Amino acid sequence: MRPLATLALTTSLLSSPAVAQEAARETSAFTLSSGTPRTPEQLALRFDKADLSFKLLPETQSLEGVAVLDFTATAPTAAIVVELDAVFAIAAITVDGQSVADWSNPEGRLTIPLPCPLETGETAVVRIAYSGRPHQARRAPWDGGFVWTTTPDGQPWIASAVQGEGCDLFWPCIDHPQGEPERVDLHITVPSALSAPANGRFLGKTDNGDGTTTWNWTTRQPDTYAISLNVGPYVEMAADYQSRFGNVIPMRFWRLASADPAKAQRLFDEFPQMLDFYEATIGPFPFGDEKMGVVETPHLGMEHQTINAYGNGYKLDGKGYDWLLQHELAHEWFGNQLTNADWDDMWLHEGFGTYMQPLYARWLNGERAMQAELQTMRLTLANRFPVVSGRLQDAATVYDDKTGPALDLYYKGALIAHTLRLFIGDDAFYESLRRLVYGRPDPQPGNFRPRYATTPEYVAIVNEVTGRDMGWFFDAYLYQAALPDLIMTRQGEQVTLEWKTGNGGPFPLPIEVEVDGRLRTLDMANGRAAFQAPQSAHILLDPASKVLRRLDYLEAWKASQAKAD
Repeated sequence: MRPLATLALTTSLLSSPAVAQEAARETSAFTLSSGTPRTPEQLALRFDKADLSFKLLPETQSLEGVAVLDFTATAPTAAIVVELDAVFAIAAITVDGQSVADWSNPEGRLTIPLPCPLETGETAVVRIAYSGRPHQARRAPWDGGFVWTTTPDGQPWIASAVQGEGCDLFWPCIDHPQGEPERVDLHITVPSALSAPANGRFLGKTDNGDGTTTWNWTTRQPDTYAISLNVGPYVEMAADYQSRFGNVIPMRFWRLASADPAKAQRLFDEFPQMLDFYEATIGPFPFGDEKMGVVETPHLGMEHQTINAYGNGYKLDGKGYDWLLQHELAHEWFGNQLTNADWDDMWLHEGFGTYMQPLYARWLNGERAMQAELQTMRLTLANRFPVVSGRLQDAATVYDDKTGPALDLYYKGALIAHTLRLFIGDDAFYESLRRLVYGRPDPQPGNFRPRYATTPEYVAIVNEVTGRDMGWFFDAYLYQAALPDLIMTRQGEQVTLEWKTGNGGPFPLPIEVEVDGRLRTLDMANGRAAFQAPQSAHILLDPASKVLRRLDYLEAWKASQAKAD
């Protein structure tokens, strides 16, 4: 951790007019894509720490940055490679204090030759001073970048949101899900009338004597896109949450000074209720030693670790809770504690995170509330691309509905989770989630660390917890675009049911059938079942909507909607 006394030096460095390279005018397509394969040099490094200093200049919508990056070699390497948007002018780069002039940054992949190659176990400290106008988001958070706007009373209001496009839009990083530094220290210099809440623990602020103040934070193992800058005229709301696991978690909400205090308090009162649900359902809040933090932003929202962005305007929609606050909080477990190893595994974030919403609706208001939310999700499914491709992917591919699952990551993922829970039972389902999220079935504060996971790892966890091979389930639901189709035929009093899947493989998922009001369960052991029923009998398949499957009436409705568009 850098001593606060060095902040004056950092501020002077940030203000240096020296520029070694003229900045590019446009952000490259490479920079606007997150999660491209890492280079051999990046694979040969452990990212130990990022010490990031930012000076934000609202009047020019620009920033001045100094990044000090600590690496340890896990294999020999002759260069350090990070990503940084080429719109920034780089003033200077040093490695272990020695100036490096022959660096290059084509398209935003910054290659820094080392004065002396690193052998395994050796370390290097890279310092990069840069400045410029960061890429601006046109419609945050759906497209990444900075938002520079003003509050209703005309004061600067600034936020970053870079999930899809990546951390390299404003700091030098390894823009890949597995590029998390072990620790990040943040030093954010802003006009003194403004606040700069950020990730992790607050280390205090320093009045620089020139009309600016530096806010200092530290956080551990942050998801790469979770580092965020938030600046505005905020009022801090504070309380403590007494966890069911025995620890005390700071809760903080930075609302705009112009916001309605009563509405803000109503939202803040939801914090402990939501924490209690998540801790009871999944396990300990992963960052209890830092905070559960939320900041009001000029965009809708984003899961920034311990400082979730909130821009839902305190809306009441009849659910009995704020859906945005609840969804972004889910990502502290599914996204920040558990991070997908590749963007192809993004459903582990979005599918399970989204499923927490109907489960929370039930926690608060019962079965009808949960079913209403599940039905709303069911109407959105596109089923054009598999949820998981089985190939390495980048963010742009999976989030674009022309190339990837897009919203199916959220809603189809949630409905798959619902079907799985009802098939294997609550005990097995929630144990599988705990093992996925924490890497162990018995999480307690202090006995786990943030971790990466893949879809095959989760399948293996479910197999282990249930004691059976569940590959057929995930093959049909995740790796095929089309939903399983349950075909019913009737010949006289003989009724036959058969599962059809996109891959033609076995699908022995049991199904409930209601015959003239009487319920029975068919085991479908071979993907087929037959039973007798009077020709006049009314037969209803899956009356409790437990199973995600193709429904003809929804397919017809979606086709009519497509024609109307």
